[in-house]
Amino acid sequence: MDDSNQTQSFLPKHGPLVPFLIGIVVCFAWPLYHLARLSLRDDLYSHILLVPLVSIYLIWTDRAALQLDAEPNRRNALILWATGVALAIFSLLAAPLGSSLAPDDGLVLYILSFVILVIGTCCWFLGRATVRALAFPLLFLVFMVPFPAFMRSGLETFLQHGSAEFAHLLFRLCGTTVYYQDLLFRLPGINLEVAPECSGIRSSLALFITSLIAGHFFLRTRWKCAVLTLAVIPLALVRNGFRIFTIGELCVHVSPDMINSYIHRQGGPVFFVLSLIPFFLLLRVLYRSEPPLPPRRPPETT
Repeated sequence: MDDSNQTQSFLPKHGPLVPFLIGIVVCFAWPLYHLARLSLRDDLYSHILLVPLVSIYLIWTDRAALQLDAEPNRRNALILWATGVALAIFSLLAAPLGSSLAPDDGLVLYILSFVILVIGTCCWFLGRATVRALAFPLLFLVFMVPFPAFMRSGLETFLQHGSAEFAHLLFRLCGTTVYYQDLLFRLPGINLEVAPECSGIRSSLALFITSLIAGHFFLRTRWKCAVLTLAVIPLALVRNGFRIFTIGELCVHVSPDMINSYIHRQGGPVFFVLSLIPFFLLLRVLYRSEPPLPPRRPPETT
């Protein structure tokens, strides 16, 4: 079936899907507006506005796998709807009752509710096989949800300490005189402290999302997709630890003023690009080890 015929057969059967999705967007217009403002003021969430566009693109690229005549799983749809509505109601009630939630955590619940309702609506109108084929782009919408305050703090702390430990190892391997205690490096002529802003959480999240998309496009074996994604964790620690080590060595051997240099203030993208080299090498190895696709059958002629 070509694209035009597939689109024409989709609209009559699943026509109500689009109005329902538009209705959900309208109902969540205010939280979505605040989400857009958050993405513009916080660099960690600068990717959020792109997430729906990426999901739409992924759905478009997977359109050939859609089975438009499959029966929907409406039981799962009802469970997702009930969950989404419950989260939205809890968010509405928590704010006026003086909830102890962090300022952005109320928005987290609203957006999570929005994503669940969107997925539930797709489950209601689309067949089971179609939803399975679109599972990745639908679940990718989860990246619209900001981190709760406790999760963001925990990730920053983990990246801070992991990066600092690797940087300490590099200093010792290079014979640099260093005293390290609780994220503080005492180096000859300067002290360096790994602050939360130095955790590399933004570039680590960007690399994590990149690994998921790359695995979706290039890998068919699930465990290899998992290996590529999990490799982001040590790669993030090595990248950020190497950055701390580089800045420290420049401060010791060039000038303490290097702490205010470009490589410290705006050098994050440079080290992110460097981290892409081992990432794509691993992707290449995993891709080349994939089993060959079965030969396509020629179209039957009558």
